[in-house]
Amino acid sequence: MMQTLLESVAVHVPVILLPRPEVDLSKWSVIACDQYTSQPEYWQQAADMVADSPSTLHMILPEVYLDGNTDERVAAINRTMHDYLDRGLLVAQAPGFMLVDRQTPHAHSRKGLVVALDLECYDYRAGATGLIRASEGTIVERLPPRVRVRRGAPLELPHIMVLIDDPGRTVIEPLFDHAGSALYDVELMMHAGRVRGYPVSDPARISSVARALQRLAASQASSTGPGTTLLYAVGDGNHSLATAKSIWETIKESHDDPAACMHHPARYALVELVNLHDPGLLFESIHRVMFNVEAEGLPGSLKEYFRQQGLRARIQPVPCSMAAEVLAETGSASLHRFGWVSSCGGGIVEIENPAQVCATGTLQDFLDAYAGKNPQAAIDYVHGDAVVTELGSLRGNAGFFLPALAKQDLFRVIVKEGALPRKTFSMGSAEEKRFYLESRLIT
Repeated sequence: MMQTLLESVAVHVPVILLPRPEVDLSKWSVIACDQYTSQPEYWQQAADMVADSPSTLHMILPEVYLDGNTDERVAAINRTMHDYLDRGLLVAQAPGFMLVDRQTPHAHSRKGLVVALDLECYDYRAGATGLIRASEGTIVERLPPRVRVRRGAPLELPHIMVLIDDPGRTVIEPLFDHAGSALYDVELMMHAGRVRGYPVSDPARISSVARALQRLAASQASSTGPGTTLLYAVGDGNHSLATAKSIWETIKESHDDPAACMHHPARYALVELVNLHDPGLLFESIHRVMFNVEAEGLPGSLKEYFRQQGLRARIQPVPCSMAAEVLAETGSASLHRFGWVSSCGGGIVEIENPAQVCATGTLQDFLDAYAGKNPQAAIDYVHGDAVVTELGSLRGNAGFFLPALAKQDLFRVIVKEGALPRKTFSMGSAEEKRFYLESRLIT
């Protein structure tokens, strides 16, 4: 009998649900809900393409709509999930993992492995030392809408991507040597690439994954010391995994016999593991756009804010078309750089001897302080230099460019410094994000 909980590496072997063969997967599969949050036209186009066809679009709450009537949307999501289950649209696969080959519009494909992680081994709070940790700061105030969706949902759909630091490519990549036939092969909507999924249900192959993860954990422990082993860093979907953790803790607290509920399916969360060293995994900057600002006074506001922090800010006028090129000249621990663009011009800001660990935190401190003094101002997080330039150049807006984080530094920084400031990096650009396809029962 196959072991379903690989406790030493915090992995559960899930029963994955996939749509029936007659379901059009090109309409079923849609991008993660936290993408294109300032581009409602993207989501409208997706809705037009999907129409009334069975789709994960009807089972998620795109964050672009968080300011609207979320109660009505959440109720519709739960009704749709129950409807799809009642109609038998979802078929249970043999217990196992899903090996994923994700081709993007860029050069390399990205390999992944869909597993269920044990939320008992996950902690998103500052100072966490468990096997599973957030890579970026978790804003607890952002959890309630997600909690409302998951609390009444019979299903979970994963857009969470969790990183493993596996330079030897020992966990995921060897599985492709005997991948067999794909369970699905779908071209993704709006030119986002293609994805294929291969079942991993053979007990011997599952055991090989467990052994490889155990070796990674042992390697981490030997380099960082006992009690500090970081096996999994949440790359995408920090707040979604934190939501799953919140629901699980609530279930435990409300159960008459906490020990008896340890077999509850909500103890686990479906995620895609990705090797940090996969050549198809690119780290991109997450830029900022601020709305309803006084663009003319922005340089002065920047200088004054940092002066009050006891820091010196140098501002160098630079055409916005050159900002990314200038930021490629990476700063250092003692010099942080970020760029800005507005209808009044743009430039590069340099901060000497900053308090934060990276430029993202330095800029975010300023933006949060500015928004605190100017309640009409709003911040959004976007991908791509062109989007920053387009939105930031509009009157009343300002866009901010940030340098990319070197991905090989991620685990070292998390172990040493803790979670990075929120929205520090993106694993690829928006169209490279995970598309919903698999699901799992959580009730």
